[in-house]
Amino acid sequence: MAVAALMGILTAGVASGGTATAKEAAASPTDGWTQTSFTYSMHKPWNLDLSERYRYDSGSKTHTMWVNSTDEPLEEGSSTDPRTEMRWQQEYTSGQHMWDADVYVPSGTNGADIMQILRVKHPSGTPATDIMFRASSENGGTLRRYTDTVIKSGIYNKWWNLKVAHNAGTGKIQVYADDKPVLTVDDRGPATRHFKNGVYHHGNGRAEARFRNIRYWVK
Repeated sequence: MAVAALMGILTAGVASGGTATAKEAAASPTDGWTQTSFTYSMHKPWNLDLSERYRYDSGSKTHTMWVNSTDEPLEEGSSTDPRTEMRWQQEYTSGQHMWDADVYVPSGTNGADIMQILRVKHPSGTPATDIMFRASSENGGTLRRYTDTVIKSGIYNKWWNLKVAHNAGTGKIQVYADDKPVLTVDDRGPATRHFKNGVYHHGNGRAEARFRNIRYWVK
């Protein structure tokens, strides 16, 4: 069947927490940012119903996405690898934008990109992504920028927080694992972009990722 799209709107609601010192508050990666709403559609293997590769738990507000290496691609006849992903509808060419979520990767997921900044419109000859994060099986589960820089190890079977902030004006991308800065890199030049998260699988077997407390921040 044709690709099914599920539109969701996550309304901003900045959570209020316990008391924090001024120093602690200033250390937050979201200090000075504004949380806002976002919309998304779902990408999945073209010949499957969405429910066969995606589940949302309203109690825990957890999005679970999985795919098998033998699954069909997003579109019939495509040469791309199989995926189940949330495709954010908010496209941008300027300003500062941050993707923020708690992430859970079950053991066995190996070779799947779980988050990316996609350059949906980009000059010919330039890369299709500014950054991607791939989960592999090393060291109890390891997340890397593409296949090089380690973002975090020991990620299997636990919740942890990933933040990706992009300043399209300066061309800088900052990555935080559990609110600690782990990487600053350049983007790939001017483009129209959007965020994606889920599993875009380049490995073997089954790949799964779960997301909760998904937030969108802007400056």
